[in-house]
Amino acid sequence: MGKPVRGTFIVAVDGPAASGKGTIAARLAHDLGLPMLDTGLLYRAVGVLMDRAGLSLDDEGAAAAAAATLTSDLLADPQLRTRAAGELASRVAVHRRVRDALLDFQRTFARQEGGAVLDGRDIGTVICPEAPAKLFVTATPEVRAERRWKQLFGQGEEVSYEDVLTDIRKRDARDGGRDAAPMVAAPDANLLDTTQMTIEQAADAARRIVEAARVRWEAGQPAD
Repeated sequence: MGKPVRGTFIVAVDGPAASGKGTIAARLAHDLGLPMLDTGLLYRAVGVLMDRAGLSLDDEGAAAAAAATLTSDLLADPQLRTRAAGELASRVAVHRRVRDALLDFQRTFARQEGGAVLDGRDIGTVICPEAPAKLFVTATPEVRAERRWKQLFGQGEEVSYEDVLTDIRKRDARDGGRDAAPMVAAPDANLLDTTQMTIEQAADAARRIVEAARVRWEAGQPAD
């Protein structure tokens, strides 16, 4: 596996659904002046494309073909932010050929000059295991379900908290148990449990972790 050129400071932000990793990654990207990629949108886009075409989500070949057609402009579709899209994403993400098809897209984004911030579930373990800064953001399923329920309610989606909690637990089991790039914390990732934190507290903790990682990286020292 090729290493990124010196000068690319990559921040990998992994974790389960509704842990706060997306907001944290966006704050870090803003503070660092780096581009950000929400890699979950790639899988949501594949799932939505297949659903619109009436294709079976279990058809790995069709899913891989859909993944190969993705372009960055498709990621702006508001439909990708819905509860349904999240479920579709989790189902197509189990396919190894889909993950392989999206690998170059993610690595090319990460290794652009200056660096980037990527959030997902396998950034620190598969996409950019050499990233100088790695975070694994998590929280209890109950807290994550409440956050996601409030987000969906704010988007106008009517769904019960209990149904969202069920979705969260199913996605955790599917994402953590899949054969292809399961959701696990990288051995050298910094664990950030946001259960008892406000988003401001979580973002500040993440910023301090990344700042320390950047100091070590600039000094040519290995990550902890």
